[in-house]
Amino acid sequence: MCFWKRRRAGDTQRGVSHERQEEVLRWIRSLTGAAGASWAGEVQSLWAGYGAIARVRLRAAAAPSVVVKVVAPPPEPSAADARFAHRRKLRSYQVEVEWYRRWAACAGPDLRLPAYVGHRQDGDHLLLALEDLDAAGFPGRRRHLSRGELHACLGWLARFHARFLGEVPEGLWQTGGYWHLATRPAELAATSDAALREAAPAIDARLAAARHRTLAHGDPKAANFCFGAGGRVAAVDFQYVGGGCGVRDVACFLSYRGARESVMRGHIDVYFDALRVALAARGVDPAPVEAEWRALYPFAWADYHRFLAGWAPTHWKLTVGYGRSLVKQALRAL
Repeated sequence: MCFWKRRRAGDTQRGVSHERQEEVLRWIRSLTGAAGASWAGEVQSLWAGYGAIARVRLRAAAAPSVVVKVVAPPPEPSAADARFAHRRKLRSYQVEVEWYRRWAACAGPDLRLPAYVGHRQDGDHLLLALEDLDAAGFPGRRRHLSRGELHACLGWLARFHARFLGEVPEGLWQTGGYWHLATRPAELAATSDAALREAAPAIDARLAAARHRTLAHGDPKAANFCFGAGGRVAAVDFQYVGGGCGVRDVACFLSYRGARESVMRGHIDVYFDALRVALAARGVDPAPVEAEWRALYPFAWADYHRFLAGWAPTHWKLTVGYGRSLVKQALRAL
């Protein structure tokens, strides 16, 4: 889901052909007005073999390089579950184009993300050109975050949620997040936890009924943040951006931490501290938003836990005591 992470050794997914590279370079030259463009290599294969991300060097252009997402999906599978998942992935690329084309410029200077350069589409095949954040001063990628980096990401999420509070997600997912219940029927059916499986619709409904809705990033994790000097942070990968309450993002983001409960509560407080500041700066009373979202936090965690339980039942996150206690809290509150 993150397309900025470096390609791993041993990755056998098919790369971009030489003919396709030449096509991309011609398009980039036309798009940017560069005197020349050269293929600088692939950054990462897309999830499940749907294409690749590459860096293109530019000569005599406004920027020294751009990043191009080359979506070349496999044929639609015949099995019903696989076909459903395939169409979800294709929809996610359309959402990402819509985000960069129509929404990203509204984020403002305190929400750094790649600038939209252009896109081209031929059926399900897609090219999406974006600003190269490495060249823009955000070369840092992390598999594991320091405390300061984690808090910087929580601050970015808080400002994002404050900025888009009350927005209707036109052209985006109606409910943000790659784990949203309506898009994961196979994973729900595979969930062995009967209580969680049966409660899933009620948990989803509780989150959907939030009065204070915003846009959720939809895939917030360490690999989807880029770091620059002085604690600056930028976010990437907007395939699953859409409507919802902000704590959906926070639960997913903090699920990557296995810390004890007191530490996790401190991280949540950092998020809400930043949210209060960001909302107040927009003239919005933060108290009712915080009260509602704090109450919904256990449900957001249980919702993400439900997805993991069906998708990866042996995942280490499912064994973290703090997360399990939040799931139990949500189930008791239904």
